[in-house]
Amino acid sequence: MRIYDDIKDRCGWVNPNNPRYIAYHDEEWGKPHYDDQHLFEMLVLEGAQAGLSWETILKRREGYRAVFHQFDVGKVAQMSDADLEDCLQDERIIRNRLKVFSARDNARVFMDIQKEYGTFSAYIWDYVGGTPLINRWERTADIPAETPLSRQISKDLKKRGMRFVGPTIIYAYMQAVGLVNDHTVDCFCYAGA
Repeated sequence: MRIYDDIKDRCGWVNPNNPRYIAYHDEEWGKPHYDDQHLFEMLVLEGAQAGLSWETILKRREGYRAVFHQFDVGKVAQMSDADLEDCLQDERIIRNRLKVFSARDNARVFMDIQKEYGTFSAYIWDYVGGTPLINRWERTADIPAETPLSRQISKDLKKRGMRFVGPTIIYAYMQAVGLVNDHTVDCFCYAGA
């Protein structure tokens, strides 16, 4: 039985029995985000999601916030190897060594981008001219896993030294932070007209 019985139509990927997933879809996914701390959080979480379901990550989101200093990029960049080893013992997060250690490496690159552009937000939003791309997908199955733009951003981030930022991860990131609005046209969150 569905635990969320309103009359709203949502994207087909939303689990109607998971209130956390519903809230994420309704309140966050596809909406433009400009705050660097949130942009960093989503970069770490999308990298952690690689090979797993997004529901798995959402369930552990508070654990990630605790372990990674509420995603304060400066604090994550300063984490020692010992700090990261401690993270690998914490059951609140996905304990994958490469993913955990990439958070610190990516934080350092993130800060380099902030120095270059003023904010990471200025850097990432420049790729879409400051305005979200709004697609017109009829079905979830129509939404691509990656795009030429996600490949371009991925290539640049990798060149700068980031890890777990392949084109599929970056496209999911673009959706998560609202660079692209991929709500299907029948979804109440669809922004196009």
